[in-house]
Amino acid sequence: MGRVILVLMLSMLVMTSCKRSPETKAGGSAPQSTNQKSFQVKGVVISIKPKEKSIEIKHEAIPDYMPAMTMPFDVKDTNELTGLHPGDSVLFRMLVTDTDGWIDQIRKITGQGSNSVPSSSPVRLLREVEPLKVGDLLPDYHFTNQFAQPISTSQFKGKALAITFIFTRCPFPTFCPLMANRFGEAQQKILAMPNAPANWQLLTISFDPDFDTPAVLKAYGETHQYNPAHSSFATGALTDITALAEQIGLTFWRDGTGSINHNLRTIVVGADGTLRKILPGNQWSSDELVEEMVKAAK
Repeated sequence: MGRVILVLMLSMLVMTSCKRSPETKAGGSAPQSTNQKSFQVKGVVISIKPKEKSIEIKHEAIPDYMPAMTMPFDVKDTNELTGLHPGDSVLFRMLVTDTDGWIDQIRKITGQGSNSVPSSSPVRLLREVEPLKVGDLLPDYHFTNQFAQPISTSQFKGKALAITFIFTRCPFPTFCPLMANRFGEAQQKILAMPNAPANWQLLTISFDPDFDTPAVLKAYGETHQYNPAHSSFATGALTDITALAEQIGLTFWRDGTGSINHNLRTIVVGADGTLRKILPGNQWSSDELVEEMVKAAK
């Protein structure tokens, strides 16, 4: 009888062990995605924003993933930023999934770098423009869409118009891919909405015209299941792209390596052609965009 009880107890112990959650590394957490990738990266700190859990770093090229560029990274724990200053050379781990990206294990590298913030020295063709404010009329800008057809912002007057900026070679999931995904989600939500307005358009503009030809943009749009009746991908002359970008607070530039650096801006224009909303960064949701589009279509 004692042997039977012992066998039962051992069996229960084995079953309990099989049900334990996967172990994590010290100080770590369970993987967020089976597609999670990890990269070791070097760079120089440009700025630190603890309240936003963000650090901007000019990083080296990441082989088989991303060219060298300057960009903000999210951190999960603000303790990662303790003791860091602009100009510090750092080594860090970058983690990316299909939909998210962040860094951790940030540490200073002593004896490397100039310990000064590098200058970007952007070179861009500009035309004189004034910043747009909510209520201002959107100027007429001319571009070329994914079908190699000329389009202009004025042709969408009478429709709610949302505009965002990307370049198709940007791989980081919380930057350009997220903008494209949010537009795709908004498109599907409006199309599925009962009594949805019919007068709306989504316009995604690339600021990498040398690579993002109409054919490339068409293929990129198709991977995001865009509906050509309501979604356009476009590029054009850098003077026009830069002028519109400057007016809404978006900046992009190529550094000495030729890599594109940029921030994020999305705008909503009303059916009357006036600016209704500026959505900075990537913290807005597709639901928020849909809400703004429905209001702007009236």
